[in-house]
Amino acid sequence: MKIVLLGYMGSGKTTIGRIVANQLKIKFLDLDEYIEEQEKMTVANIFSERGELYFRKKEREYLSEIFLNNDDFVLSLGGGTPCFGDNMAVVNQNTKNSFYLNIHINELSTRLKKEKEHRPMIAHLANEEIQEFIGKHLFERSFFYNMAHQKIKGAQRTPKALAEEIINSLV
Repeated sequence: MKIVLLGYMGSGKTTIGRIVANQLKIKFLDLDEYIEEQEKMTVANIFSERGELYFRKKEREYLSEIFLNNDDFVLSLGGGTPCFGDNMAVVNQNTKNSFYLNIHINELSTRLKKEKEHRPMIAHLANEEIQEFIGKHLFERSFFYNMAHQKIKGAQRTPKALAEEIINSLV
């Protein structure tokens, strides 16, 4: 069984993915962490030293590589991964269990303001700019996010409750 979680940064992909993997006793993978291990540098450093185009090529390459693995896993994608190249086609051709963690903009904004300094994409923004930034991104990305097989609405629910919904929705 291969389960893929996607959604905007701060949507809980890693937290929920770990819970799902734990419950199902399968491996958890975070695509950004996988890329960092393979490239021996952080995603931020890859962007600054090699550029986004290099990163996106490697992201696509490693995404395909992960699916060649016969093990069962839960995979958390980077927030932008679904929006580039044919990444969503790769995901949906390799699993019937792709889940979009659809968290409301207000909740994302609240979460991300608390961890802004750990998020390079928003670290430079004033708190009052974050919601508009997220809204613009969600508008641009929603087409790709909605290609997931299933949508999980966050709406003030705990990560454990969202993980249970995913487990109960597996095909």
